[in-house]
Amino acid sequence: MGNKFVPEVTSVLRQDIVKVPEVIKDASGIRVFGKRIKSILFSTDIAIIYNTNADAVIAVYPFTPHPGITKSIIEAANIPVFSGVGGGLTQGQRSVYMSLFAESQGSLGVVLNGPTPIETVQAVCKVVDIPVISTVTSIYTELDEKLAAGVKMINISAGKETANTVRHFRAKYPDLPIIATGGPTEELIRETIEAGANAITYTPPTNGQLFSKKMEKYRETEKERYESEH
Repeated sequence: MGNKFVPEVTSVLRQDIVKVPEVIKDASGIRVFGKRIKSILFSTDIAIIYNTNADAVIAVYPFTPHPGITKSIIEAANIPVFSGVGGGLTQGQRSVYMSLFAESQGSLGVVLNGPTPIETVQAVCKVVDIPVISTVTSIYTELDEKLAAGVKMINISAGKETANTVRHFRAKYPDLPIIATGGPTEELIRETIEAGANAITYTPPTNGQLFSKKMEKYRETEKERYESEH
């Protein structure tokens, strides 16, 4: 059978949502508690998170994790959230408490940064009943201990080397669920999927970039209306 027709339901007010690249649909996806996830929005902007067609959100940020941020994102999102709980500057008991809080608020999983010490990984894995995701930044990241401690997925973010890093870890761990950054073009996203990524994180345009396009549209409309009236 050919591709099935998929009816689409939307509204005038929701037509400008942030859509992830279509190529991400080619990924196998990762089934978490029965939910199949292929596209993951990389954002902490609540307005963008509320207006996207991504399957999930990965909410990690370059600051100390705080319950107020986690709570706000989960409450605003209408899709599953993977919450950052530290692991770099924030370690030990604070990461454990943040993980418990994220789970109690409804996070689908928690994300630990690459430098997270094994002791913190072990402590977090012992207390939560949601997947613990470990961030990987290069082929040199040591994973065996973390996987043995209970890490269920990895999130590869290796810049220009992401596809090669995915390929490296896929060969080493054939059945490991892998999330990876896809890059700015469909070609790079496809390469990352073909390298073995099961799900792709997508960085959306900023609020300012989206507003700039909308304001340009408003200006064009005003000009056209003025010219038609005069």
